Amino acid sequence: MEAGLTLARAARITFEPAADADADALAALRVDAMRESLERVGRFDPTRARTRFLDAWRAEHTRHVLADGVRVGCVVVRPADGGLMLDHLYVRPGFQGRGIGAAVLADVFAHADARGCGVRVGALRDSDANRFYVRHGFQLVERGEWDNYYRRSPR
Repeated sequence: MEAGLTLARAARITFEPAADADADALAALRVDAMRESLERVGRFDPTRARTRFLDAWRAEHTRHVLADGVRVGCVVVRPADGGLMLDHLYVRPGFQGRGIGAAVLADVFAHADARGCGVRVGALRDSDANRFYVRHGFQLVERGEWDNYYRRSPR
């Protein structure tokens, strides 16, 4: 967290396009954001967490998430199977629980609904993200060995 920053729940959420040069910083963000969940299931490996992000990451599908002008996360949404795939949504641990993820989902949903398409997402089993996605209208469609997969139909 940046020195002296206090972020109220009603922060103004904006987005900024990512660039290729952001890859390493965003991979590090993923490691930080996923650490607790991965440790809970005994699968925390920072190298694997970075590699999993970087192997499929493309800047053109990625936006930084800013709260009152401060970068607090990122979102990766790509076209897939006639809809959208929410590949990654990470909020820095110190900023979680303040409505930032919900604001990001509202933006993703607005884009999907305007296109008349659904949104898919995967979440690590036993992660708090599962409750978050269900609370925001996703329906469980498949359980894998390590991940649950969800879909939200267009509105």
